[in-house]
Amino acid sequence: MDQIQAEIEAIRTQLEALRHERDALSNQEVQPENNSPKAIAAAYRHQARVAAEVSAEVQGIDNAIAALQAQLEQKQQQLQPLAKPKQALTLADEVEIATQQAYDHANRINELATELVEELRALKSIANDMSTSYWQLHHKPFITGFKGTSVPYLRADQGVLMIGKVII
Repeated sequence: MDQIQAEIEAIRTQLEALRHERDALSNQEVQPENNSPKAIAAAYRHQARVAAEVSAEVQGIDNAIAALQAQLEQKQQQLQPLAKPKQALTLADEVEIATQQAYDHANRINELATELVEELRALKSIANDMSTSYWQLHHKPFITGFKGTSVPYLRADQGVLMIGKVII
């Protein structure tokens, strides 16, 4: 266990060194020898030539950091005490969990059904308001099929979920 702890510290130290190196490479400023136009142009040209190398080196450092980070996580997991195996659930526990999940889904379905009913009624109202004008302009109905349109909902009847429908 002490060996793993030492390896973790070594990885952290290396990660810190790589991050400092990356920061140093990324924060290089252009510094001309003097303020003459020729010196400024030469400094920026030099910076442009060096930029490709620096970019490749920063990419390599980023890759090394990612690999070390993965190795650090692996070592930290080795330190975690082994999880105790879960006890098998009884049939009653499994049924209770599944029942609760089913009721959660039923509630969500009913929420969505309520929203859908509201949206359909709003659409029907708009269609009714413009139906005559739309017919006069296009010589066809704007929306058809509202008769018999329904939305499913669920209800519980003595512990039994039943799927019903709301007719719009």
